Amino acid sequence: MVISTHKPWGLRLGTLALWAATAASVGYWGLRLSAPVGGSVPAVATLAPALPDSAAIGRLLGGGALASATTAAPAPVGGTATAQLALLGVLAGQHSGAGAALIAVDKQPAKPFRVGAQVTEQLVLQSLAPRQARLGATPDGPSSLTLELPARR
Repeated sequence: MVISTHKPWGLRLGTLALWAATAASVGYWGLRLSAPVGGSVPAVATLAPALPDSAAIGRLLGGGALASATTAAPAPVGGTATAQLALLGVLAGQHSGAGAALIAVDKQPAKPFRVGAQVTEQLVLQSLAPRQARLGATPDGPSSLTLELPARR
């Protein structure tokens, strides 16, 4: 009886592994090259930023309900009507008169305005007091409108 010491299984398993790697490589590159040019990155849905609650900010800055102008509005310029203004809150410095006011223009959501900022086409925020905002045509000119917060209850 003759016994063969040569076992072909090592060669057969190596060949199988080589062909499996070749098939995997061909499959990978076939899928890669057949993919759309733009890529397959999914679009990310974004949410619109939440709008701040102007009434809550007004209460935080010391206001209650909407305040209205305490003096007459300036005369219309060029035949246009003036904007309706409401003071919702004030953040004023003790002695400097600097700071910011939360003002609603034409029943829109309130926006913060710094001293010297243009509130409407005709009005600039000139100065602030603890519960008041004074507006005028120019930053250094006379005040033509004073907005006050309502009295605390």
